[in-house]
Amino acid sequence: MAPVTSLASTVDQRLADALSAALPEAGSADPLLRRSDRADYQANGILALAKKLKGNPRELATQVVSALTAPGLIEEIEVSGPGFLNITVTDRAITETLAARAADARLGVAPAAAPGTTVIDYAQPNVAKEMHVGHLRSAVIGAAMVEILEFTGEKVVRRHHIGDWGTQFGMLIQYLIEHPHELDHEAAASTAAGSDGGAGSDGGADSDGGAGSDGETAMSNLNRLYKAARALFDSDEEFKARSRDRVVDLQAGDEETLALWQRFVDESKIYFYSVFDQLGMEIRDADIVGESGYNDMLEETCRILEESGVAVRSEGALCVFFEDVKGPDGNQVPLIVKKTNGGYGYAATDLSAIRDRVGNLDATTLLYVVDARQSLHFKMVFETARRAGWLNDEVTAVQLAFGTVLGKDGKPFKTREGETVRLVDLLDEAVERATAVVREKSEKIGLSEDEIVTNGEQVGIGAVKYADLSTSAARDYKFDLDQMVSLNGDTSVYIQYAHARIRSILRKAGTVAPVPHPELALAPAERALGLHVDQFGEVLAEVAASYEPHKLAAYLYQLASLFTTFYDQCHVLSEENPAKVVENRLFLCDITARTLKQGLALLGIEAPERL
Repeated sequence: MAPVTSLASTVDQRLADALSAALPEAGSADPLLRRSDRADYQANGILALAKKLKGNPRELATQVVSALTAPGLIEEIEVSGPGFLNITVTDRAITETLAARAADARLGVAPAAAPGTTVIDYAQPNVAKEMHVGHLRSAVIGAAMVEILEFTGEKVVRRHHIGDWGTQFGMLIQYLIEHPHELDHEAAASTAAGSDGGAGSDGGADSDGGAGSDGETAMSNLNRLYKAARALFDSDEEFKARSRDRVVDLQAGDEETLALWQRFVDESKIYFYSVFDQLGMEIRDADIVGESGYNDMLEETCRILEESGVAVRSEGALCVFFEDVKGPDGNQVPLIVKKTNGGYGYAATDLSAIRDRVGNLDATTLLYVVDARQSLHFKMVFETARRAGWLNDEVTAVQLAFGTVLGKDGKPFKTREGETVRLVDLLDEAVERATAVVREKSEKIGLSEDEIVTNGEQVGIGAVKYADLSTSAARDYKFDLDQMVSLNGDTSVYIQYAHARIRSILRKAGTVAPVPHPELALAPAERALGLHVDQFGEVLAEVAASYEPHKLAAYLYQLASLFTTFYDQCHVLSEENPAKVVENRLFLCDITARTLKQGLALLGIEAPERL
């Protein structure tokens, strides 16, 4: 099925043709078409054109209207104010366009004309450390952008740049050598439940829920081992010396040390996968390329930067300087690629990753879904890569920077004890709250216990994702579970409920099928709903180009709101309606439900059939 041109694009093209015909001296002019509350669309481009041509805008607008030919498309066009064009399209055009979309599995959404290869760096937890609320945004925003870009035709390569290297592993590995059974699941099972450091000791998931028993056990082991190793490291100078020697062994590639390091990585992956599974995210092992994955490239990266003059030696360290990056004393603050002691900074790893992604993965775009507080670091890394020639006009790097998750008090989200909130606990509570909401509603529609549990998970996880995605990524947002699982307001539950309501209507219709009838006149609520459905492809194209998933969330919320108005004003299954009206309204219901479901799926949110 061929992609469907939206009504807005068709009207825009007809207006552009009329502008060229009526005012050839204007050249190629943009009509500046937009949706309007005075008509279906309003074109404002003639105002700017009148200034350029030194003409009367109303007179020019009248000439354009006279040159416009759009039979079957435009119902009415009027010149308004100083030269605006208010345009109303025909009911037939709306229904025929929606019918073309309904006939296509992709709802008529065209893939990108010139797709490239985007490497998305997102969901980057740290090995041997528990995931907390701060890990939520990168995972949720990144996963949504993966789905949206792939749907629009881009080739997407996922990368999870986990923190799997560093001096802390010397301490952990040395402790494991001296306490070899600390990561054994069986050995830990009896102590995990009672340990004050265990993952299950502060309200975590039961063994058959939450992030899963394997993930909970893995994190319990790692937490307990980390605390014990840290306590010994801080109190025993001989252990501290052995730990530092172990770092040297790790960096030198000692086989025993590397094997034990791999145990920490593998144990952490069990935990990571369990949390991402609860979030409904697929994380593939091949896509996890942590800091250690670039170790073999670090020295070469430093050599290239130094030999090309991009980096210079400063007080023994290899640094890159920038005119516009200065400290409080007015001196330039460098990006340190290699430290004075010969160790490599984070910059060396990030620059090596750029080399790999451009040279080996053929990336045309590098998208980093990373905390806004790292913006200066990535600005310096990207500029260094440009100076080195790894980034250029053909290959760009973008930071999709995100803000902080706040508590209801507007401060960084913490527990009552002031600790960082565990991500597993947060997700468990969201599912618990959502399940209560679903259970309360279930009696009216007769949901089974299995359906209540499944819907509770889909609504709870969807609520957490939508609260994040409905906010502009760069902004902080307040984490308020009461609002997130509400059936009222801008929530995923409201959108999911609209979808479920439509599915209920279609089931009640029985053998009456959704059929478009372009010959029918449409009520105002039907027109508004249809015109908004038609914008789906344009919204996706904008979201993919600007990396702003909150615009898709806003579109879906408005679509659900317009459906609610339609539902209130246009009775679908009324016996008083002629058969064709019933079929046409069922058609509007059906394509609205399909659009809601597809849009939610791109945000990583399920759309239950019954709710």
